Amino acid sequence: MWEYSDKVKDHFKNPRNVGSIENADAIGEAGALSCGDKLKLYLKIDNGIITNAKFQTFGCGSAVAASSILTEMVIGKTIEEAKKITNKQIADALDGLPPEKLHCSVMGREALEDALKNYEGEDWEEVTLEDEKQSKIICHCFEVTEDAIIEAVTKNGARNLEDIGRLTGAGTACGRCKELIQNIINKYVKNEKEKLNPVQKIIKINTIIETVIAPELKKDMGDIELVNVDGNNVYVKLKGHCSSCANSKLTLKNFVETKLKELVDDEIVVINE
Repeated sequence: MWEYSDKVKDHFKNPRNVGSIENADAIGEAGALSCGDKLKLYLKIDNGIITNAKFQTFGCGSAVAASSILTEMVIGKTIEEAKKITNKQIADALDGLPPEKLHCSVMGREALEDALKNYEGEDWEEVTLEDEKQSKIICHCFEVTEDAIIEAVTKNGARNLEDIGRLTGAGTACGRCKELIQNIINKYVKNEKEKLNPVQKIIKINTIIETVIAPELKKDMGDIELVNVDGNNVYVKLKGHCSSCANSKLTLKNFVETKLKELVDDEIVVINE
């Protein structure tokens, strides 16, 4: 069961500005009924200032709440001020949304963007709170940048969408960014194994153990320590529950060794000290 803030509950039970605006100056849409949520946003604009906003939405309570709070946020703002509203600000205005529902704030942001583009009759660059040199945002639900995902792959050993999600949160909400994330993984993992010298290899093994393998073992009250690396022989020490578990040998071969083979070198052999 997800936990909702009082503001989310209030805006769901008593949504503001529901409906449409006759002769609206701008109309924006986002989402799709096939995906479960759809939002239509209507704006009235006078001398560059949004004087009224209404919405029609089909979806869950979070979608209604996010749409409702968005209309309150934009009324009274100039077009340029409205352009700076982010999905994070929408979620923050509701005192937060569960991770699984952050896509509702993204939908609000996309509908607003669509409406303003409709009003201006041309595309405009997304405005962020950071400077223009900021890394491109890949996951808008958690505002995870391309640089953060690249770092997760090149420094922390992420090799799949699950790894990226665990390390950064990216891709774990609406999921629309998964294809972009996978493209980054494919780009930076390619031929990486061939580039490691012995020192880099040891550093990589240690990083994978600390950031990928150990966290998984800790979920079952276990742990692992890197003892030594001698060529392709990796000596480790299982700790906690893993050290006395009847399946410790399977853990070494089926998880630890398999993960190191996948992420570092196909010739690695893991030995328990």
